[in-house]
Amino acid sequence: MYDRRDFFKTTTAAAASILVAGAVIPACATKDVMSYTNIVYTKDNPGKWEKKVGSHAPRITVNGGKVTVSTNHPMSNEHFIVRHTLVLRDGTFLGGTTFTPSDKPESHYDLPAGYKGKIFATSFCNKHDFWLTEAMI
Repeated sequence: MYDRRDFFKTTTAAAASILVAGAVIPACATKDVMSYTNIVYTKDNPGKWEKKVGSHAPRITVNGGKVTVSTNHPMSNEHFIVRHTLVLRDGTFLGGTTFTPSDKPESHYDLPAGYKGKIFATSFCNKHDFWLTEAMI
């Protein structure tokens, strides 16, 4: 279990950083460079998982300097949310939470004092891939 969790922590953090780096590519970049179709899914780009948006795209709630990431997803041994991460626009990794099938897929993070800007939350499902939601603070 330890090795799998380390793998997910590392790959999720790396993927989120790559996505954030992509998000800061100048507007003159081509659409092809900005496309993550079939790698990362979003509410607006669910790819083959169009019917899974409501139960897989992470939800971001901000209350003061606290961020809650939740995924409205049932949890079972066969099908569950493996991990959440939260990253700032500049690629700063605020944290990640790894889940077991018996956990509720909800995680909590603290924003840096006075932070204003985009945040990116990810949710990884063991059957329906990697999902990303962004929000503006």
